[in-house]
Amino acid sequence: MKEIPQISEAEYEVMQVIWNFEPISTPEVVEKLSNKSDWKPNTIHTMLSRLVKKKALHARKDGRVFIYTSLVEKHEYVEQKSKSFLQQFFGGTLNSMILNFIENDKLSNEDISELKKILSMRDKKGEK
Repeated sequence: MKEIPQISEAEYEVMQVIWNFEPISTPEVVEKLSNKSDWKPNTIHTMLSRLVKKKALHARKDGRVFIYTSLVEKHEYVEQKSKSFLQQFFGGTLNSMILNFIENDKLSNEDISELKKILSMRDKKGEK
């Protein structure tokens, strides 16, 4: 299994921009993040550098700017974080997590209907 670098919550916000718009230049990353956070450009530059050092991003120089592309696929990162979350809080079982949400009234009727629909589709898919 491919090793995926540890990414902080703030770095994850940067990765979201990269995943959505790659290849993307430094000024474009700064502009997109400045619209949704109060981070200073230097803070964003620092996070980009850290992500390159962690091998989550590739940077190539193009004139006076760097162009960034991801070295980590979003679905791989989400899968790793999901497994880690389940293991840390629910002993690695999805049932325990869902039961916890149901018992604490964290699932709306709409959420439950959606889950039933997903399970039904999964059952039909398994029958074929």
